[in-house]
Amino acid sequence: MKALIGLAFGTALVLPSAASEHAAIPVSELSHIHGVVLSTKSDLVLLATHYGLFAVDSAGSARMVSEAADDFMGFTAAIDGTLYASGHPATGGNIGIIGAESADAPWSKLSDGAQGPVDFHALTVSPADPLVLYGTYGGIQISRDGGRTWSMAGIGPEEVIDVAAGADDPGQLFAGTMTGLMESKDYGATWTIAAAEGLPVTAVETSPDGTLRLFIAGTGFARLDAGQIEVISNRDEVFLHMAFDREDPNDVMAVTAESDILVSNDGGKTWSAFAP
Repeated sequence: MKALIGLAFGTALVLPSAASEHAAIPVSELSHIHGVVLSTKSDLVLLATHYGLFAVDSAGSARMVSEAADDFMGFTAAIDGTLYASGHPATGGNIGIIGAESADAPWSKLSDGAQGPVDFHALTVSPADPLVLYGTYGGIQISRDGGRTWSMAGIGPEEVIDVAAGADDPGQLFAGTMTGLMESKDYGATWTIAAAEGLPVTAVETSPDGTLRLFIAGTGFARLDAGQIEVISNRDEVFLHMAFDREDPNDVMAVTAESDILVSNDGGKTWSAFAP
């Protein structure tokens, strides 16, 4: 994994000096991790948590880089490095959706979302069209203008845990649910079962090679290849979030249901603890 450096940003317009106000803590002390992003532009690992947004260095030192201990729920990045987040301010209520052009740029409020202010618990950006975003709040919501306006795409599948946009078609969306991997080919309006029927699919992410990677509880880390599941590694724990290094897709980071952080340097075949 690349060398990591610090970053300062938060849920509103934040100055770069904000991070210096917070003392570093061991990454093992972080809990309720809701998302992970590997920033190619800045060589950063960013962890969104219930208690703020953190940057973690290669020695396992975590520094809160948001101005407040806001609850960052949905957290994701487009392939061009643009960051998006949602959740709850520490003062209460919902954030709506915020964005930053890059890791070292200030955040700004983009929208309240449809029927908002929203708190997207799952959020994804289309690799095929970075202006197309999907979020889960009252169903499946879609934005076609980089998060500035939103509409309801449909009610979506039941018990959605995670969503990931397909690599080649902005209208393709996958959802990990308690009863399998679901797929939509019409911008989230209608859904069919794609794989792992009857099994909990707890994390989905489109990797830089264009294939969908997923975690099936009770089975492990897998990929979807031509409609078939290929299990890459069997795991006993449950992955909830995953991120890939776009310069080296073999570098993968995963966050478990216990907020343990794991890394793989061989495409998910073997895993080890991050910065033990």
